[in-house]
Amino acid sequence: MEEGSGILKEGFLVKKGHVVHNWKARWFVLLQDRLLYYKVVGGKKESSPKGRIILDGCTMTCPCLEYNRPLVIKLKTKTNTEYFLDFCSREERDAWALDITGAIHAGNPVQVQQLHRMKNSFKLPSNISLNHIVDKMHDNSSGIKLTPNTEQGSTYKESFTGSILVDWLISNSFAASRLEAVPLASVLVDENVIKPVGARSVEAMRNGDLTEQFLDDSTALYTFAENYKKRTTSKENIHLNIIELSGTILKQGFLIKQGHKRKNWKVRRFVLRADPAFLHYYDPTKEDNRPVGGFSLRGCLVSALEDNGVPTGVKGNVQGNLFKIITKNDIHYFMQASSKAERASWIEAIKQLT
Repeated sequence: MEEGSGILKEGFLVKKGHVVHNWKARWFVLLQDRLLYYKVVGGKKESSPKGRIILDGCTMTCPCLEYNRPLVIKLKTKTNTEYFLDFCSREERDAWALDITGAIHAGNPVQVQQLHRMKNSFKLPSNISLNHIVDKMHDNSSGIKLTPNTEQGSTYKESFTGSILVDWLISNSFAASRLEAVPLASVLVDENVIKPVGARSVEAMRNGDLTEQFLDDSTALYTFAENYKKRTTSKENIHLNIIELSGTILKQGFLIKQGHKRKNWKVRRFVLRADPAFLHYYDPTKEDNRPVGGFSLRGCLVSALEDNGVPTGVKGNVQGNLFKIITKNDIHYFMQASSKAERASWIEAIKQLT
């Protein structure tokens, strides 16, 4: 089997289809020289790969801002085929990007060194003025997209996160790395080009020196200084109890979940929050950043399920590492992690909050 040659990394990623251009969750396996991806049917990975990306001569764009998804990378093969991969968190994206880059240049240690050297020696070209950055930020097609973001119960209709601005600065070659982009973003705050909205970013600006004024963070919110608008919860948000989504994110990642009605298994991005303690799940194939479901963890019971045989309540062809959460209202949720360690880590994190 193709996988025998040493797995460097594996896990769920969301891939843009080549024929039908929709996004689908696939199980990815990174080997020394290629990236394989598999369909997961029911709760089981198919035995042969659906496709493979040959890494020799591949180039990577990270972050790639061609889609309305902030965590995409693009891989372009030697034969000019483009693959777009989406991740569940910035940490996850950066870890995969680093490992894939390592695999692309593995045969050439000199190149790996050069890569690091280039990254570290890059300075902002003196011919790039602040005005140029500002103009480009406001550009309708390639500028910063303003979207509704929620923090601590308030929705800021036209805002963006700190990490999205950092990604944008890097992808537009205003900075070579996150380390360089943060001081540049701080200058934008200092010059009143952008301003913080919401408690986290306002607090940082008040208390930090110039280098700590700006947060490269997916929960710190900013907006353009001149069209600052704050919006309290509107009708469309009331049904999605805003308080639920205001807690601190403790853990996020992809798990496979059994549906309540049709009992079919689907990959969902799970986000665990504390104060208040909630577990929400999102459909990673959709661009809409609203949860498709979620529940309070107060009084929940969580337990691992036996790996031999199919446990009661579980339907379909699953491959183990299952766990179950029973809510206070006696609703049973069945989830499948990708490994025993991952299952243990989710159970442990949830237990702390029940």
